[in-house]
Amino acid sequence: MTVPDARSATADEHAVAELRRLLGGRVVVTDPDILRSHSRDHAPFCAAGTALALVRARTKEDVALTLRAANELRVPVIPQGARTGLAGAANAVDGCVLLSLEKMDRILDISAVDHTAVVQPGVRNLVLSRAVAEQGLFYPPDPSSWEDSTIGGNAATNAGGLCCVKYGVTGDFVRGLEAVLADGTTIRTGRRTAKGVAGFDFTRLLVGSEGTLAVITELTLALRPAAEAALTAVAFFSDVAHACATVTDYMATGVGPSMLELMDEPSIQAVRRYRDLGFPEGAGAMLITQSDRGPRAPEDLRVFAEIAERHGGDALVATDATEAAMLLEGRRSVGYAQELLGSFLSEDVCVPRSRLIELVRGVAVISERHDVLITCTGHAGDGNMHPTVVFDASDPDQVSRARLAFDDVMRLGLDLDGTITGEHGVGLVKRSWLAKELGPRSLALHRGVKRLFDPNGILNPGKVIAPR
Repeated sequence: MTVPDARSATADEHAVAELRRLLGGRVVVTDPDILRSHSRDHAPFCAAGTALALVRARTKEDVALTLRAANELRVPVIPQGARTGLAGAANAVDGCVLLSLEKMDRILDISAVDHTAVVQPGVRNLVLSRAVAEQGLFYPPDPSSWEDSTIGGNAATNAGGLCCVKYGVTGDFVRGLEAVLADGTTIRTGRRTAKGVAGFDFTRLLVGSEGTLAVITELTLALRPAAEAALTAVAFFSDVAHACATVTDYMATGVGPSMLELMDEPSIQAVRRYRDLGFPEGAGAMLITQSDRGPRAPEDLRVFAEIAERHGGDALVATDATEAAMLLEGRRSVGYAQELLGSFLSEDVCVPRSRLIELVRGVAVISERHDVLITCTGHAGDGNMHPTVVFDASDPDQVSRARLAFDDVMRLGLDLDGTITGEHGVGLVKRSWLAKELGPRSLALHRGVKRLFDPNGILNPGKVIAPR
């Protein structure tokens, strides 16, 4: 992939003037403070360059005009949503145009007959979920940032969430897309029907491509009927190995929980310092599970409690919705609790469930080896964990040790037949590790696809696939 060459000041001024001519000053922003505030997502260890301008697109025509002009002038374009990502995929590069889709935030259609929704990319996950619920429908993907993250950003990274263990990730619910290619050409992929297998599956290709192949301007999403009433249970263990054994045994029953989350001892302690939710002293691990199978849910949770207790756990089934919400708040508040401890880098390693114990134990060893705090939480039901390295960004020694710990966790995930990302994307943080996971032949194929979609290399250059 080719990163556009450095540009002269005159060329930069011409590029901004051309965007203003095409789009108007209301859409094109050059205020340095605003550009800085939009220059990066939530990932540490990632460079962020200085942008020429921010385009606040309101229509697909704004997107097409921006890309057509940028492609002709060889100006890099960085598509952005709410910038809640954790991999640096939305970070600016020097001399780029930041293309924000946040203002394209309309829900265009919800069909109770077809079980579909058509939305613009700036629609927030929370807004869509509530809108379809009003019609007795359910949009399952629920990343932890669901209150703020946008559907377009979710699709760009193929985001997951707590419900993945039963329902899958964002890409499992994207039926079709409208997208703009690097030269400004608008295309449609996929379909609106429940079934359809004609042609190559370009929808699947664009979902998860992190804005490197095209810019998504509309999404057709599959919905489900509203889930039945859910029940929630929690189990506390003396150590994380017993919790992991409970996960593998429970999933082997075929029950199919709608949630099965793990928190290790460091993450429990972080949450206890952040907020008193009644977690017991001395707990070495915690599992939270949920069943949304209505009248069958009590039996599902009885099986969970029985297996947990067989592995030395202390299980409790929530008695009402308030208690269930408190238990879920403990899991959802891990990120906020970690912010109080210092800077952090949240990883996203997914391994086969059969190797979950090896992953969690290995993370603890890495934490001790580098003398750096690593919390380990995640979606244990599908083997997708989020080891999070916590460090003091003002201490060079801690920063160095945190980087080493991060690399060791990546290496561990690959050694356990896993993948270096299950739902957070690659961006800048993991592009070198993606190259290791893919291998030279697959990496070359990825580069060829990138060249086909974006011959001049203007779309999110340097992200996902490292420059040669």
